[in-house]
Amino acid sequence: MKSLQDYARKLSREEINALPLRRYAGPVHLVRTESDMAQALEMLRGETVLGFDTETRPTFRKGTMPAPSLMQLAASGCVFLVQLAHVGLSGELACVLSRRGVIKAGVSIHDDMRELQRLHPFEPGGVVDLGDIARRHGIGTHGLRNLAANFFGWRISKGLQCSNWSLPELSEGQISYAATDAWVGRIVYLRMRELGIVTG
Repeated sequence: MKSLQDYARKLSREEINALPLRRYAGPVHLVRTESDMAQALEMLRGETVLGFDTETRPTFRKGTMPAPSLMQLAASGCVFLVQLAHVGLSGELACVLSRRGVIKAGVSIHDDMRELQRLHPFEPGGVVDLGDIARRHGIGTHGLRNLAANFFGWRISKGLQCSNWSLPELSEGQISYAATDAWVGRIVYLRMRELGIVTG
């Protein structure tokens, strides 16, 4: 396995675009109803590391920022896409976000948590910002796409980032995009743990 020093160089956009494209290929569970939420919470029981991300529908009105429409949680064997625009943020799920013993790993994750607090009050716990860790340890790339390229030698698509995430029926492309972002957050965290730059 590569050492930490091997990841110090910053990859150029051209280098990243030349890498093969990769998407999450495992099971994805859409959470849109209370029944879906109950099943998701049961399946999340016992998980200790979750990849995390949110998506917000775009707005073209200056000075306004909608609340997140979607929250993604990547577990060890599947990814959950919680359609917050339809099911909301339950107290039980907020407890998962508060639990210090459950790592939530992502990029710019503190901003995401702050936006989620608009939906339900909670105190975030177990939050790990992968970009901050990369900066502290001299890793040349900090964004999720760049970290994936640096650590794994492939790239992820960011083409659907500005699509409408509040739709009741997400497209296959949106589902793949959203699941991939959370999955990459989890595996980047695990790689950082193998390198000894995060613990837990």
